[in-house]
This record gives sequence, structure tokens and C-alpha cells, in this order.
Amino acid sequence: MEIQELKIYTQSLLRQIDFYSKKIGLDVIDMSENQAVFQVGKSKLRMIKSERFHPYHFAINIPCNKEIEALEWLRKRVEILTDGIREIQDFKSWNAKAVYFYDPDHNIVEFIARKNLKNERQTDFDAASLLEISEIGMPVSDIETAFNTLYTIANVEKYDGGFESFCAIGDEHGLFICINKQIKSWFPIGDKANSADFEIKFREQGGRHEIAFVNGEIRELG
Repeated sequence: MEIQELKIYTQSLLRQIDFYSKKIGLDVIDMSENQAVFQVGKSKLRMIKSERFHPYHFAINIPCNKEIEALEWLRKRVEILTDGIREIQDFKSWNAKAVYFYDPDHNIVEFIARKNLKNERQTDFDAASLLEISEIGMPVSDIETAFNTLYTIANVEKYDGGFESFCAIGDEHGLFICINKQIKSWFPIGDKANSADFEIKFREQGGRHEIAFVNGEIRELG
């Protein structure tokens, strides 16, 4: 699954613009009084100013050999979120390693190096090392219903997990991270998972799709 654009909401647009353009180094490709669009590798991140807001979790793929460099690069810019012990999280079953941090809205942002993608780079780590948005958190009350809806819309397959507490839907390039918000919180530090509204444009099996996640429910757009 290729995430082409992710639209989320922000209560502090100017702070987010400053953070992502100056600290993280993303190009701002469109900006107005109420929104900004950042280029994140092959993906676009659109932020809309709104008082209706809950923090998000999303992830960005980085080259599979760059998690240590990414950590060193991020340490100069943000506070690293840990599980109480580690700064680099090792997801052995996914063959991936990840680093987490907050942005100004307290969104949990993840840089993840997925070894299976074999996308090594030898250049120094910087903003150009951010390859694509690869995950968006989708807290729901019923994971099975969410999966069935996504499968009906776009034939998106289950990647990992089950229907009780956690299910990753899609593939290593793009995943919906569905969790049961009644029983599970966000890794790595246990933040409450709220059903934060978003819209997403993505490609799956050659088809283009656009969905909205609103009030904890999925609906197809267009």
C-alpha cells in the first residue's frame, strides 16, 4: 500500500510549520492561513488548522540501515520517547527498528527502518532520508469491522495481529495500525489512543482510494 497523502488536523499550525520545516527539514510545498502541506519522501502530509483535535500516531519509513544515524540526528532536535529502557525499539517479528518522538501537538511520530525492504542508503542521514509515510494509527472500538470495511473498499490485507487488540492492515510501505482503544494505548509510553479524524489517499493493487476516518468510523470518499 502506497500512502500518497495523509491529512490530519492541528491546533497549532504555526508551531507545526516551524517544527517540520526547520527542525525536521521538510519542504513546505503549499501553505495558507489554515493549512500547510509537507513533502515526506513520496508522500504528502497535509495539516489543517482545527480546534477539533486529538493527537495522532504516524510513522515514516527510513532506509533500512539508518536507525542509529536517525537516532543521533533526532537527539539534536527532539526528546526521544523510550519504553523506559531503549531509545531504539526492536520489532523482531517485523524485522524492523524504530525511534519515536513527539511533535508540537504531542503526535507520536515514528521513524522506522524496515530491514525487509532492503532500501539501504550510504549518504548521511537527513530530511532526504525520509522515504514515505508508512503508518497511520486508527484507534477503533471494533477492529474486525474496521478491517472488513478497508478490505471491502480496497482489498487491503491483514499484515499482522488479530481482531482483539491490535491489527496492522496493509504492507510495509503503508499500514493502518488498528488498535482497540478500549484496551490498548500507544506504544512506547502508553499515551491514550483517541479516534483522531484523518483523511488518506493511497494506492493498493493498482487502484487509487481515498477514505475518511471520522468519529471512529471509516467511509469512502469520491
